[in-house]
Amino acid sequence: MNQDSAAGNSLSVWWRVAAIFTIIVGFAVLIFLSVRAYKVGPPVPRQVVDQTGQAVFTGDDILAGQQVFLKYALMENGTIWGHGAYLGPDFSAQYLHTLAVDVAQGLALQNYQRSLNELTKVERQTIDAQVRDLLKQNRYDPRTGTLTYTDLEIASFRGQISKWNEHFSRESVNGGLPPKYIKTAGEMEDLTAFFAWTAWAAAANRPGKSYSYTSNFPYDPMAGNTPPSAAVLWSALSLVTLLTGTALVLFAFGRFNYLGWKRGREELHPRMFPGVATEDQRATIKFFLIVSLLFLAQVLIGGATAHNRAEPGSFYGINLYHLFPTSILRTWHLQLAIFWIATSFVGGGLMLASSLGERIAKWQSAGINLLFWALVLVVAGSLLGEILGINQIFGDLWHWFGHQGWEYLDLGRIWQVLLVIGLVFWAALLVRAILPALKDPGRREITSLFAISALVIPLFYLPAFLFGSTSNYTVVDTWRFWIIHLWVEGFFELFVTTMVAVTFYQLGLVSSSTAKRVIYLDAILFLGSGLIGTGHHWYWTGLSHVNMALAALFSAMEVVPLTLLTLDAWDFIKVTKGDNPGGSSISLPHKWVFYFLMAVGFWNFVGAGIFGFLINLPIVSYFEIGTVLTPNHGHAALMGVFGMEAVALMVLAFRQVSPEEQWQRTEKYIRVSFWGLNVGLALMVVGNLFPGGVLQLYDVLNHGYWHARSPEYLHRGLVRFIEWCRMPGDVIFIVVGVIPLVIAAVTTYAFVCRAKREETAVSPP
Repeated sequence: MNQDSAAGNSLSVWWRVAAIFTIIVGFAVLIFLSVRAYKVGPPVPRQVVDQTGQAVFTGDDILAGQQVFLKYALMENGTIWGHGAYLGPDFSAQYLHTLAVDVAQGLALQNYQRSLNELTKVERQTIDAQVRDLLKQNRYDPRTGTLTYTDLEIASFRGQISKWNEHFSRESVNGGLPPKYIKTAGEMEDLTAFFAWTAWAAAANRPGKSYSYTSNFPYDPMAGNTPPSAAVLWSALSLVTLLTGTALVLFAFGRFNYLGWKRGREELHPRMFPGVATEDQRATIKFFLIVSLLFLAQVLIGGATAHNRAEPGSFYGINLYHLFPTSILRTWHLQLAIFWIATSFVGGGLMLASSLGERIAKWQSAGINLLFWALVLVVAGSLLGEILGINQIFGDLWHWFGHQGWEYLDLGRIWQVLLVIGLVFWAALLVRAILPALKDPGRREITSLFAISALVIPLFYLPAFLFGSTSNYTVVDTWRFWIIHLWVEGFFELFVTTMVAVTFYQLGLVSSSTAKRVIYLDAILFLGSGLIGTGHHWYWTGLSHVNMALAALFSAMEVVPLTLLTLDAWDFIKVTKGDNPGGSSISLPHKWVFYFLMAVGFWNFVGAGIFGFLINLPIVSYFEIGTVLTPNHGHAALMGVFGMEAVALMVLAFRQVSPEEQWQRTEKYIRVSFWGLNVGLALMVVGNLFPGGVLQLYDVLNHGYWHARSPEYLHRGLVRFIEWCRMPGDVIFIVVGVIPLVIAAVTTYAFVCRAKREETAVSPP
């Protein structure tokens, strides 16, 4: 009896019910938490006044400062409340610590007529207690919308305007920005007002609570910011859900032996044959050529960006950062990563849709070509707009055509609109190609799952339009992670799983029932934990402890499906080896596709599982967020999982359009690329990102968050040495990993073009 027979020839309806129930409940909770951001986020006061009622700065100044922060792409230089880039400081933490020092100096002079470093130990303890008490007092009046500053806070604010002006003028400390990056004195005053508001929200207690709007983040004992008790409680309880979820899933896999990648005993017939490609499939190769070039550009720019941490303000003696500030380099590094991976998914989806449909839809190739040039327009236009935007070329239209300033969502609003239109057009092309399969009862369900997983991609990009440049920062970060976490890690993950399942089904490696079961299981496990688990990004962005509790519990369970990658590894290997029921080996032409998918499983467990769980516990996240342990997780998970998946789709396409003779010329580059990408990524993690992150976390614990993000820490000899240790991994990744992949893409595209010309030459008039 085969596995499908054991479970029934068709899947139980409970698979669908369970998946739908999981999604409905998960979204209900996630929407509840997101809507609460409008209510519980720190208020922007109408005006900040002194103790006589005279205005110091206004709410309009704060929002204008937020716009300065965005239009100069400072979120791609430093962070606010731990979110952003790691080249500059955490602006909120640095402002808060400077404020605490200024207040302490002022109180020392008032109380003892001596400077702070001249006080006795007892006197210093008294001053420290007064500083904490002053900064923790919330003097915001919600009836009038006014926030009252003490004289010491006002003096610090005015003094910090010049300090921040000096910071942005000094290339050696500003993280790779040109001198005089902020253009006018008025912009600097507004920017400092914005920093002041973020520091107030980080320190002042919520009304009726013993912790601040950001739950006492960032860690700064001098300012009274220490971990809230809830961070410890929910970290401990989340371990309970992790162990419980793991036990239940392991029990289920032990009890129901047909779960996961299983080959049945029945004879399966492939529907996709390497070297036998349709016109539509050949038309997708140009997408993968662009993918390889964008990938190369991304890693070269990433190397230049990371180099600033090893040699601040200089690129091997060249003043590169005057022409290309690190704010634009990091923008391009992130945007290109999203573009090349998403483009590979777009091309892979079109190729598999053609295989599923088993016919060439009229004008489909023309539609694919139109989509290609639309994609080129969005990529080129947005990248050019971003550098023009930070140079203030667009004036008041910077938000539309230039650089929006939100990390990962930097491209101007007009380019976002065009991107969504392009994704909708792509989804329409997919549905158009698979219509015959939708009419086939035997293939209808798996084809429908393929269509649905594609249609939700443009749908769930729409939260990017729910905020603007003057929206409350807490509200923005809430919707922003609907894209960063939910869109990318949730629905792109589901779409890729669906494409892998469809690929195995089309190659005749698994049955339709097995493919559908894997898709439903992925939806239940990954979305079941991942939807509500999105909230682990919001621990310190102004949401309440309700979010912390739910996000901690469900975020811990995100590790559960990743454990299945090790449990199910041997089944996956047996499927991809092609061992038939009689025990003889079947030669599989898609060997390197499967190797890259196996690499996905490894990096998913290491990058998303181990490194992700390491930083997701609230008590760890409190000290860690914004340190190098975050990009350690990001590189291992984004490149190791989504990047390797994107490369697997590239290799699948190259093999699909290449006859045996052509593939033998291409395969050698794929082989080298596989080892270069994996070894290079491993060396990045082991040689630089992980040890650098651990060292920085240790500094947070000893000196406070502000110090571990300051130039004083980043310019230490050991820290700089660890940054130089990244070079071997980068060189191997680029030279041995990416460049051979580009060569494979160019040779395959050249072959397709040559074959098309030959077909045209011999075809009858």
